[in-house]
Amino acid sequence: MAQKHFSLLREFTLADLLTLGNATCGTGAIFVCLYALAEQQRGSLWWAFGLLPVAFVLDALDGWVARKLERGSRLGADLDSLSDVISFGVAPAVLAFTLGARGMWDTVVLIGFVCCGIARLARFNVTAAELADATTGKVKYFEGAPIPTSLLLVAVLAAAFAAGAVDDAMWGGVLQVGPGRWHPLTTIYGLLGAAMVSGTLRIPKP
Repeated sequence: MAQKHFSLLREFTLADLLTLGNATCGTGAIFVCLYALAEQQRGSLWWAFGLLPVAFVLDALDGWVARKLERGSRLGADLDSLSDVISFGVAPAVLAFTLGARGMWDTVVLIGFVCCGIARLARFNVTAAELADATTGKVKYFEGAPIPTSLLLVAVLAAAFAAGAVDDAMWGGVLQVGPGRWHPLTTIYGLLGAAMVSGTLRIPKP
């Protein structure tokens, strides 16, 4: 018997559309950053600061809606992870770059942060079944810091931006380390990246 063709559009549920809304907000924040760099319109960055919390709300709503309607999809888990990479991995890194963390070593740290976020999400997808409660099927805890915790970094940047700090001043000065420049405050991205891939850090899952 021929296998039934997988229809992408028919597979989508309301929860999946909310997940894509998350990805849309993250992508929009990245585009705002690119516009701010190209046109030297720093004021537009407030749109990026605002879109990322909206992405978080949509990220929380998609699971709630799927459970409430008792209708998930085979796409749900992968859509969620891919959207989270955009909104809570790539977008916060691009925001930091736009706000002045553009030294060679800053770039290394930010790329490492994004890679840690990708690895953390991949680990969750692979281990979710074995971490799930035998009775409820629900995962009780996150292994490593959840990638949406990057919004704490975004909040720090927003506070500094509101206070008028720009470029080197925003990042607590700049150092020349070997062949490249480094803003020491980008270390917070490196620390969060390490927390995301930690195998010992366990955080209860709501």
